[in-house]
Amino acid sequence: MPRPLILVTNDDGITAGGIAALVGVAKEFGDVLVVAPDSPQSAQGHAITISVPVFVRESDALGPDIEAYECSGTPVDCVKLAKSVLLNGRTPDLCLSGINHGSNAAINILYSGTLSAAMEASLEGIPSIGFSFLNYRADADFSACLPYVRHLVDFVLTNGMAEGSLFNVNIPDLPAEEIRGLKVCRQAEARWVEEYTRSEDPRGRPYYWLTGRFVNEDERTDTDAYALQNGYVALVPSVHDLTNHRALQSLQTIEASLQPEAVSYVETGSDRPDKQQQLEQF
Repeated sequence: MPRPLILVTNDDGITAGGIAALVGVAKEFGDVLVVAPDSPQSAQGHAITISVPVFVRESDALGPDIEAYECSGTPVDCVKLAKSVLLNGRTPDLCLSGINHGSNAAINILYSGTLSAAMEASLEGIPSIGFSFLNYRADADFSACLPYVRHLVDFVLTNGMAEGSLFNVNIPDLPAEEIRGLKVCRQAEARWVEEYTRSEDPRGRPYYWLTGRFVNEDERTDTDAYALQNGYVALVPSVHDLTNHRALQSLQTIEASLQPEAVSYVETGSDRPDKQQQLEQF
């Protein structure tokens, strides 16, 4: 029986410690192909490169026994190039992205290159997991993450994953013996409050550095933020459908109000509802 084929990528770059740790686990389970950025690409989200060429070259950054390529583009470019060019028609059984240096919980999933790479693979029907470790140091020790990475890789290869889904997995920065287990939870409703620090370059031109603080006002106990704050690994099953399904029913009045017979007053000027009547529809 052939070994599973596992595509590995990240957004911190091919020389980051997190991807080396992830590859170490992945090769226990299957054949590994790595396609990762040649430089850090954090917070690139789902960006793709369309205005300049994308360059790819073989890399030995992860050792002589790993087929690896470094790419001049974004994390999503890496997945697209892997699927369209480097895999030569093969389809991976699993895509792993990470292990990211820093949190991708809550709203961070929208900014994250790590999770966007995993999401791109899921769009291609490939089961995908994005891993993040709540330690931002370049020399972070990922050993506490590995049992959870190993277990989840085995679980998905054995059981599969619903099409169009991916796992967003965040691991607290704690010693292994202090991690309390894993919680399957939902994304917290949290946000960034941004600030820009203004300064001037030597020619007197103003420039700005983005700073900010993460604000979590979601007090419910079934969220990824709560799990992490309480010492658990947080697993959020995520999808790329951004439809607000809860709003579909309540917004049917808009659909009804914009049928041809309902908007005829625009042409005739008759029976036009006043602003109060329009507001009462909602």
